[in-house]
Order: sequence, then structure tokens, then C-alpha cells
Amino acid sequence: MTDEIYETPSTTPNFQTELAAQLADLIPEAIADGKVDVEKLKELLDGDAADGSERFGLFWPGKKRALRAAQEPTTATLKPDFENSKDWDTTQNVFIEGDNLEVLKILQKHYHAKIKLIYIDPPYNTGKDFVYPDNYKEGLDTYLEWTRQVNEEGKKVSTNAETEGRYHSNWLNMMYPRLKLARNLLKDDGVIFISIDDNEVANLRRVLDEVFGEANFIENYIWESNFRPDNSSRIERENAQHVLCYARNKSLLTGLVGAQKATEGLPSLTKSSMKPSTLTFDPDWVDFQLADGTYEAGERSSGYTLETDVTVVDGCATAPFRLTGRVIWSQQYLEQQVSEGTRIVIKGGGFVPYSRKIATSALAPTTLIPRDQVGDVLAGNAEIRGLFGDAVFNHPKPTTLLKYLINSVTSDDSDAIVLDFFAGSASTAHAVLALNASDNGRRHFVAVQLPEPTPEGSIAASKGYATIAELARKRIDLAGREISEGMDGQLDTGDAADVGFRAYKLADTNFSKWRLSSDVDEDALQQHLLSLRDSATDDATADELLTEILLKQGYSLTESVSPAEVGGLDVRLVRDRDGDVAVLAYLNEHVKPTLEQLRALVDEAPTRIIVLEDAFQGDDELKTNLAQLAKSKGIELWTA
Repeated sequence: MTDEIYETPSTTPNFQTELAAQLADLIPEAIADGKVDVEKLKELLDGDAADGSERFGLFWPGKKRALRAAQEPTTATLKPDFENSKDWDTTQNVFIEGDNLEVLKILQKHYHAKIKLIYIDPPYNTGKDFVYPDNYKEGLDTYLEWTRQVNEEGKKVSTNAETEGRYHSNWLNMMYPRLKLARNLLKDDGVIFISIDDNEVANLRRVLDEVFGEANFIENYIWESNFRPDNSSRIERENAQHVLCYARNKSLLTGLVGAQKATEGLPSLTKSSMKPSTLTFDPDWVDFQLADGTYEAGERSSGYTLETDVTVVDGCATAPFRLTGRVIWSQQYLEQQVSEGTRIVIKGGGFVPYSRKIATSALAPTTLIPRDQVGDVLAGNAEIRGLFGDAVFNHPKPTTLLKYLINSVTSDDSDAIVLDFFAGSASTAHAVLALNASDNGRRHFVAVQLPEPTPEGSIAASKGYATIAELARKRIDLAGREISEGMDGQLDTGDAADVGFRAYKLADTNFSKWRLSSDVDEDALQQHLLSLRDSATDDATADELLTEILLKQGYSLTESVSPAEVGGLDVRLVRDRDGDVAVLAYLNEHVKPTLEQLRALVDEAPTRIIVLEDAFQGDDELKTNLAQLAKSKGIELWTA
């Protein structure tokens, strides 16, 4: 790379090298001959370093290899999947099909320290759960091999059974590198929630203490996931799951927000000394604790009179209604109280109004999260049936629980990015859309799901869903339609709700010169580079090439990209938020541009120009001229 030309990196960052560079900058005396002098480092740390012979921590077979798996760079890319996307040009949401270890590495460049909240519901390691097929040597090859359903020995890759040995170790080896990478993505005040049951909660807690630091533990929430009055003869009657919560930096958190605090009791608005008066109640003000149905106008047994029929559906009136009785509030005072957070409660057929005051400040979530507050597994099942018409996915988390958790972190950050890299049926994505609909938020989700095959003979398979990823994309689409229909004409902002998503798929690099195992020796690498003739594979589209280049240069997955013609060349334009051209890319290595055409690219005055190396077809003079033109206009010139 020269002062005038920048070369796109072929891989994601090499974390081992970056860590050593940070140490060299911080403690230069601990570096000798370009390597970290561990003994010198211990000497400098003196009493702060632990005795290597006796240490406290969680150790298991394969831990060092698992750490290297997180540090190993990848050449992998993400290919845009326009066919399976929704509202590609306008959405800020992302769904990625692929192995989350590789995807987390790809996300490091742009999304480092940008994610406000991570929620994951990983496999619980019950012996039947799928465990991701890492081999810690070449993660992408493992993934591509797995998608053909068998490994090199012809053995099907599926579950982590106890009979296979190293039962807990296999699970920890899967989780450890992913958590290390996930932490890098969190903002300084970011938070991670992880659902888990008793099988691995103890091990997971210890791993999280190591990755995030014990001081950043927030809570082990207990969610009442179901109600089990039966099975009284069993010793175990499990009806709860854990939700572990850690912060990137707990000291920077002002606190989490849970349910609003309500005053005790329900004071009646009735006073016998008052003269009868009539009040009008808006449906949004009133909570009914009586059966759904239509209650006819007329005098009630309590002495109150309904001036209009009242139809109650799901605890709410379908229209405003008028009620006459000896109430102590005027219409004006009623409306003032409602504006300050008071709810009206009607508990029975007598239609006696009661008040429930809500505190202006909310409380932090309590350790126990009851199902009557956030739903249970049955509620999650019902949501799936409501969307698909059948139980195509078993025991998803209810969106009510996820909305509760997401809101606890993002109530004051409605533009937050929420990441779920064990997306399953996309409950988290659904919850983000629903929460935005309820508070006009602009949160965005990034969901990652392996194309795990749906079980043979399952309802999902019979409905035509070949993989869990396929099913998840459909759920986001269906949920978005349902939310849009319910919000029609109700948005305060005047803007349409973002219920779309950009779909991507994990794939090998589009550039032949980068397609080489990262552990190859230097001589072999040089021979490989000399043997290559073209920068990119012939079947790669301009959009696929640009996506990979942008990712490796640190751009997001939701950049505004459009095709254009400049100087007779087909190019891609990437615009910033103000609509100005940030990047202009010429990605056709088979058509050599003229100097005049390159001058036209420079005249567009983008911040950055990207040209495939082989587009110059060995003409170094042409390349140098472009570099000088770009430099004269203050434009960065990048090749790939």
C-alpha cells in the first residue's frame, strides 16, 4: 500500500496481532524482537499477576483451541439475498443465514462497540440440542461442509449426545469463542441477556465471569416459563428458566428499567354524598376485569347507569362510553389524572370505577419474572400458531418476555441495535418490531441463524420449510405484516414503520486471491498469489463484490447502495445520510477504463473510490494517473 492507494484487507482483523500491538503501545518494555516477553510482563505486573501453578477458573478440554477459534481471522463474506429480503432499499434490519462464529467475525469491523443489547437463546445442551460443528481450523470450510449435511468421514453432524464423551466440553467449546466475539460488539454501556436452563447455567455463569468480568454481572433472572400442577410424584418439577445478564461495563449503566410501579389498592371514585354526574371514558383509559361481551345500556346493580352499550374485548372497550353515578371526579379532573398516568379499573358488572395510580418513574426488573407479567412458553407457542396457523416451531420465547428485556435496556435509546446470533424462529426480531410499534421506537435488529434442517416429519417440514433460517425469515415477514395492519394510520411520526429486513447468506470470499487457508505458510501463499490471474470469481455479481469490500473496509450491512453510469462505466454508488456520494465503486475487471472515464469518476467527488486491481489489466501508468487525480481532489483510492 502506498500513500496514494489503499488495499482492501483480505480477512477480518487478526485479534492476536492486534492484542500484541496494543500491549506494545501500552507496555513497550514487554516487547522483545517483535514478540511479547511474557516473563518481562509478569515482572512488570509484580504482585498483580496470579501464580501460574495455582489459579482459580473454569478449565476444560479444548479451551485453548476455542480461544484461538475466536482470534483466527476469516476471509468469509456475506452475500446479499435480495429474493428473501423485504423492503431492501429502506430497511435498517438485517437477517443473516450462516454459522454465527464466522458471522460474528465479519461483524467486528463495523459493528464493534455499536450494539446496545444482545439477547441469545442458545442450545441448552440437553443431549438432543444441535451443537454448532466447529473444528477450530478453518471455520468457513466446516460450515460449507456441514451445509452438505455430512463431514469428511461421511458422519452426519447434528446433536451433542452424552454418549459421545466430553459432553460439557463440546458445549463450552461452542459458546466460549462466540461470547468473546460478542463482547467486542457491545457498546460501553451495552448489556447481554442469555436464556439457559439448569443443564449448563453453572458453567455458563463461570464462562461469562471470565469473558465479561465478575464485576459486570447484573442478575440471574428467574423466568417462570410454565405452570406445572401435575407430576407431583417427581422430585424435579422444573417450571422456570434462567436469564443471565451481564454488562460490558456495569459502572456506566444508570440502571435497567422494569415494570412501572403501581400504588397498592384500587380506590373507588364513588362517594355517596356527591350528586350524580356523567363521565365519558376513552377505551385507552380503562382496564376491565370482567368477561368479554356486550353490556347493555341501563342501570346496574351498583347504582351506576350505563348511558351507552359497552362491548369488551380482551379487557378493553371497543368504543368510548358514558357512565352516570355519584363520582368524586369531574370530567376535567379525570382527564388530568389519566394524562399523569392513572388508569381506571372496572372490576365487575356493576361498572363501579376504581383508580390505579402509576408512578412516574419505573423500577428495575426484579429477580423473579412471573409468567403473568411477561407470558410463558404457551404464549410463545400461541404466537407461532397465530402467525403460521400451526405449531411449526416448538417452545419459542414469547415476545412479551423479550419486549420486557429489550425495553429494560433501550427505554431511553429507541434507536438501539439489538443482536441475536442464535435467532431460532426470530422471536427477538419479532419483539423488536412489536416494541417499536408500541412506543414509536426505531430500534433495529441483526439476527443470525444457522440453516439447520427442520426435523424430518415435523410440521415445519410438511409446510415446506426446509431450514430453521427459512422459517425465521417467514416469521419476520408475517409479524411485520400483522404489525403494519395494526398500526395503519396510528404512527405519530408520519413515517411508515420499518418492518422489513435485508437478508444475507454466509459464503466463501468472492476473491480468488484471498481464498486460502489462513494457516498456510508464507512460501505457499506467495506461490498462490503468483498463480492467480483475476481478482474476483467470474460468477460474482457487482453487488456481491461490493458487499464484501464494504464489510472489510468497515461499512455496515445497511448502506444506501444504488447502480449508476458515470463516464460510460457501470458503477455502484454508496450515499451517506445526507445523500452525498461516500463511495464510488467500479467493479468490472474485464473492461479496462480509459483515463477520461476515470477522470469522470473523480469528478463525481466521492469520499472514496474503489476499483478492482485487475480492472487496470497491468497498466501501472493508468493506475498511477488515477491515484494522482484522486489525491488532487482529496479522494481516497482503494483497490481490491
